[in-house]
Amino acid sequence: MPRTPKKPPALRAGDTIGVVAPAAAIDREYLERGLGALAAMGFRVKVSPRALARSGILAGEDRDRAAELHSFFADDLVRAIFAARGGYGCGRLLPLLDFDNLARTPKPFIGFSDETFLLNSLVMRAGLVAIHGPMVAMDFARGLSARSLEHLRRMLTGELGSFTLEARESVHAGVAEGELIGGCLSVIVAMLATSFAPDFSGKILFLEDTGERAYRIDRMLVQLRQAGALSAAAGIVFGAIRPVEGSADETRMIARFIAEQTAGLGIPVISGIEAGHGSENFALPFGVRARIDAKAASLTILEPAVAF
Repeated sequence: MPRTPKKPPALRAGDTIGVVAPAAAIDREYLERGLGALAAMGFRVKVSPRALARSGILAGEDRDRAAELHSFFADDLVRAIFAARGGYGCGRLLPLLDFDNLARTPKPFIGFSDETFLLNSLVMRAGLVAIHGPMVAMDFARGLSARSLEHLRRMLTGELGSFTLEARESVHAGVAEGELIGGCLSVIVAMLATSFAPDFSGKILFLEDTGERAYRIDRMLVQLRQAGALSAAAGIVFGAIRPVEGSADETRMIARFIAEQTAGLGIPVISGIEAGHGSENFALPFGVRARIDAKAASLTILEPAVAF
């Protein structure tokens, strides 16, 4: 039987947060700016000594980035781990990670975009709750809204239990509950037909993406549908899907393709919550129970992301 993901301990003011670089190479200026914003939340910050390493477009060699994750999960002083940025590279780490070992020291891992590889694998392989949320050298460096920052702080400290995010549109009717998984659409598609592919059965599937043309969004949704992922899900919620160059025509086509590729599934589908690229990027805990109510056009997280 599938195991219920284990919640990490709640954070307290003054706890140490680790910052790692599991994906693409990082710009020093953006990292330093983001670290300042993260520290302003009331936490101490420990940055990986190899955060600015480079190997081509990546933040160092695969084995070094995998070792960095193991090290920060094993560090008793580090109570949560933030990814510095996404881009590319997390998928290369999955065969190098000892998920049973990571499961022994549960702590919040926060990231999105390319970190979708890690988030879903931590839920499925390590049996841990993971958090789809803002990253240090990206969102924090560019400036997060006060609402999003407070939302994340309260989630990590356990002050935020059940909460609801409203969507812009109800696409298909219904109500459903299930464990929340998902993330960046293009990464979820890249995980299909691998040993790390998520189990979509009975799940609430969250999807978002950025910089993709409408036909590519449609192609990825077609692949998910033909792979049986969409029909296996209990419900689907779309976050921000920002088209290439912000084209209004592309935006309309994306909405049309979402409606077409989720039609006839008999499950609730909503679109446009403020999570992911090009949005306020409110943090979402993966591996916890959630409910979609298409009539209310809302996603409700039903339980805290952390334990006391």
